[in-house]
Amino acid sequence: MKVFDLHCPLDHVFEGWFGSEADFCNQMEKGLVQCPMCGSQQLRKGLSAPRLNFGAQAPARASTAPVAAGAAPPAHATSAEDRSKQQALQAAWLQASREIAQKSEDVGERFADEALRMHKGEEPQRPIRGQATPRQAMELLQEGVPVMPLALPQGSKETLQ
Repeated sequence: MKVFDLHCPLDHVFEGWFGSEADFCNQMEKGLVQCPMCGSQQLRKGLSAPRLNFGAQAPARASTAPVAAGAAPPAHATSAEDRSKQQALQAAWLQASREIAQKSEDVGERFADEALRMHKGEEPQRPIRGQATPRQAMELLQEGVPVMPLALPQGSKETLQ
């Protein structure tokens, strides 16, 4: 099993698991691999550390050398912390977008019509999502229909394999 850290042009980082290097290349050629955050298929492999399981021992803790007051932390500590925060935000966004996708009906291009009919009481109220042009969205807002643009990543609409 090959596990790669993959990066999209927007620098979203995610893991991809593949049977082999050839499997990875084959899936990339077919356009089957995409960023779960933005849907980009323009991906590059980054460095990823191998995972070696030598038992159930706790990992060794990094030394915590004292830092002088006012001294800047080492650059590598800040970037690792930033990456950790970015990964946490990406995970939270994917979880939220999956929940939205699961709890709403995708009405596609009929969104503006469906939302207006619900607003006028012609349809029962229900959570919906779909596509609308900027003009349609403005018309809905002028009618008093509460709408919000929300770019759901493709990965939130289906299970990731």
